[in-house]
Amino acid sequence: GIPVGKLSLYTALGGVRPSACLPITIDVGTNNEKLLKDEFYIGLRQKRATGQEYAELLHEFMCAVKQNYGEKILIQFEDFANHNAFELLAKYRNTHLVFNDDIQGTASVVLAGLIAALKLVGGTLADHTFLFLGAGEAGAGIAELIALEISKKTNAPVEETRKKIWLVDSKGLVVSSRKESLQHFKQPWAHEHEPVKELLNAVKAIKPTVLIGTSGVGKTFTKGVVEAMTSFTEKPLILALSNPTS
Repeated sequence: GIPVGKLSLYTALGGVRPSACLPITIDVGTNNEKLLKDEFYIGLRQKRATGQEYAELLHEFMCAVKQNYGEKILIQFEDFANHNAFELLAKYRNTHLVFNDDIQGTASVVLAGLIAALKLVGGTLADHTFLFLGAGEAGAGIAELIALEISKKTNAPVEETRKKIWLVDSKGLVVSSRKESLQHFKQPWAHEHEPVKELLNAVKAIKPTVLIGTSGVGKTFTKGVVEAMTSFTEKPLILALSNPTS
């Protein structure tokens, strides 16, 4: 499955010997009734663990891994739901060597691409305004790494550099008037602005020079969106990274 495939990349691209890699799938059950009733389903036949039960299971796992393999063992989180992914990363980042591919791995690759693209469009990251379609693990992770990089280069507080970055989720532009209803990882991106529902209108309002798609919805970077991007910047950067689920 996915853990085996990911660790194959460690060996093929990173030169890590296979004997140093251990693929693990943590099965906490499923709420899919069709699967629970399927006689050929090989997963755990119980409702999905959540809340305290889920947290205790993960904590037991994290402690056992470090106890068995030492302080320097790298634990890669892969395909955790975003409400768990951010919490796990924050909880264990100071006690374990952890890496979330969906949040940090994607962000690293995109930041590298943006830095390379600056050679074509000119300027620095701080000169640009960023708009994301998608405010999940990938979108928020990329946005945070961009903000940190700008902060590092300009010595400006990251709270200030975040103001150059805007996110659009399923309900529209992430703005301060929505802050109380937002998931915690979206709140740093809730800037002062009137509500905007559609991506095209968000592009026209924010006038980004960089548009990045990290959504699960396809066919959203329409001709109108692209034309709007080119109407106020000669060389817009458009990264269509969305992975539609249907």
